[in-house]
Amino acid sequence: QVQLVESGGGLVQPGGSLRLSCAASGNIFVIYAMGWYRQAPGKQRELVAAITGAGTPTYANSMKGRFTISIDNAKNTTYLQMNSLKPEDSAVYYCNADAASVGGSLLIWWGQGTQVTVSS
Repeated sequence: QVQLVESGGGLVQPGGSLRLSCAASGNIFVIYAMGWYRQAPGKQRELVAAITGAGTPTYANSMKGRFTISIDNAKNTTYLQMNSLKPEDSAVYYCNADAASVGGSLLIWWGQGTQVTVSS
């Protein structure tokens, strides 16, 4: 089993910044990639950014230049630095990981989510 725990969400004013963290734990054999998705009320879950274990990032177009994803393989942790936040960035942010546990299959694991609210 692989567990993902997000942290760092909260309330921030427009133009502000937040840094989200997602730590993977459990009987991990390998993590190939980690990523962030978000879901606002009444909307579908959408990709924010993803990063391979080698450090190659991918961003949704609307996040390019404002968000930065990084990964610390030693800590099995991914970070999402969010700058110039807008009210439309408000959502529950979910972390996921393409990972295999020891003796297990490669699966996509999800965290419980952390709320980000951008409001004055």
